[in-house]
Formats: sequence, structure tokens, C-alpha cells
Amino acid sequence: MRVLVTGGAGFIGSQIMTALLARGHEPLVYDVHGDPASDVRSPVSVRAALAGVDAVCHQAAMVGLGTGFADAAQYVSRNDLGTAVLLTAMAEAGVRRLVLAGSMVVYGEGRYECARHGVVRPGPRTVADLDAGRFEPPCPVCGAALLPGLVGEDAPVDPRNVYATTKLTQEHLAAAWARATGGRAVSLRYHNVYGPGMPRDTPYAGVASFFRSALARGEAPRVYEDGRQRRDFVHVRDVAAANVAALEAGSRDGALTTYNTGSGEVHTVGEMAEALASAYGGPDPVVTGEYRLGDVRHITADSSRLRAELGWKAEIGFAEGMREFTRTH
Repeated sequence: MRVLVTGGAGFIGSQIMTALLARGHEPLVYDVHGDPASDVRSPVSVRAALAGVDAVCHQAAMVGLGTGFADAAQYVSRNDLGTAVLLTAMAEAGVRRLVLAGSMVVYGEGRYECARHGVVRPGPRTVADLDAGRFEPPCPVCGAALLPGLVGEDAPVDPRNVYATTKLTQEHLAAAWARATGGRAVSLRYHNVYGPGMPRDTPYAGVASFFRSALARGEAPRVYEDGRQRRDFVHVRDVAAANVAALEAGSRDGALTTYNTGSGEVHTVGEMAEALASAYGGPDPVVTGEYRLGDVRHITADSSRLRAELGWKAEIGFAEGMREFTRTH
């Protein structure tokens, strides 16, 4: 299969290129960082890149929580306008297979259960609560403590920041494209991806990268809130393998199928900081109590649908992956 990988020179995209080659496919890199003309917002450039292509793996995006609302227009332009231009060109070229880099951020907070009221959906945490160190969202009905759990693909979506909103819009565009063309679209809702080649020292880098950079400078990782935020950290090579599985598998014509893409292991942000510090030989993490408005408290995946339908499973465990991450750049 000839596969155009947008963002193919990036953190996840480059690993997908390697995985596709290993499976005997012909990946084509399309990345503005390698070639400024390779911009998914350029109809002429995209049309030329799609010549002879069988499928598209769309990884190109502006990622991360960013710097507040000031960069909203950039997010919408790069993520949503870029996706619309790409899908329009795919429709014209007759390319009918798409795998999209989705994100777990579309859910907002994860799944919560109240002892009295069952499964509930807490709203955004207030500044007053966060300032007071009350980081756990309460039951929206009675105010009681909640038990976090795994969120499935059928959970309601509730994006809490600009990036999350653009990722959900990408899925809506992909679904509309699939219905209009009879195409096959898959969105892999990535959880917290880490591993070799991860961006570092920018406002858009992931928390694992921030911690590793601090340790490399001989500084203690600074952990926000109380460090007990639950996440699913999934290795980039496992994510690349999921993309290949999605490209090779059959999917429904004229529809978008979503899959959570996580390791299946739940760990806290504090546990990750401790694992990285231990692998580096210190210094120990510092829990700051600081917070970022727009962050969610707990979000962990139920990835059983991906395992059951595509035969994929994460191969790289948390401890092994964190040890390797400290040795890579």
C-alpha cells in the first residue's frame, strides 16, 4: 500500500514511517518541517502529494495545551483548515482510506462514578477550587468524592481547551468526508504518547518531555497539582503499530470508527516523574501544587475495542519504556 503520512517527519509520524516500511508498505513523507511547501493547508501541494496514493495517515497537527487562547487561530488553521483541505483533495483524487491522529482530549474529564448517583459528568474545575488545592472534581449532584474509571469510545465528548476542540472538529470533518465519499476513516484517540524523538523545551511538548529535560539539566522535575492525576502513558512505537493495524484492517465504508489508543496501564503523573528520576539517578521530583487551567484531572482509556477489532496490543510496558526514554534524545 502507498501511504501518504502527513507530519511524517515528526515525533509520531517518523515512527509510523518506520513501521510501515517494516510491513512492506511504501510510505511517503509529507511534512512542513522537512519541506516548507508540504503544508496541508495548500490545496496545490496536497493534490500533488496524493498522486498514486492508496491511503493517508494524517498526523500533521499543532499539538499540546499551548499558551492559553492567544494561539487559537493557529490551532484552527493548522488542525481544522488543514484537515479540510486534505480531505477535499482526497475526495477529488479518489483516495478512500484515512487514519487520523485523534486524541483522548476530546472527552474532557474521564469517567467518574458517585456512590449515590452512579456515573456522572463533572464540569470544569473552578479557579477557586484549584487555588485552594482541591484538585479532585466533586459529584455535580451532591458534591461527594468520585471514583475515576476508564473511559470508552462511546462516552460523551466535552473538549475543555482550544486544542481539544480542534481535535474533535477533525473527527467531525473526517466523518463528513466518509459519508460524502463512501470512504473509510479511523480516528485513533491517542492517550499520553511518549518515547524517542519526543519534542522538548517548547510550550507544546508533553509532560514526560518536560520532566526529562529538567533531569538532563540536573534539576528536579516539577509536578503540577498533587501529582495524583491519572493518565495512560503509551509508547510511540506502540502507537505507530496501531496506525499500521488501522491502515491494514477493513473498516466501515462511509463512516468514521474511533478507537482509544492507550497502553491499558494506569499511572499517575507523579509516578511517571518518579520513574524518570529513578532512571536518571535523581534529583527527586518536587510536587508544586501549581496548575494549568484547562487541564483535566483524570483521563484513562479503555482500549479493549482496538485490541478486539484490530488485534493490536501495547507491547512496551511502563517501566521499560521510561528507562528507554531517559536514554534517548
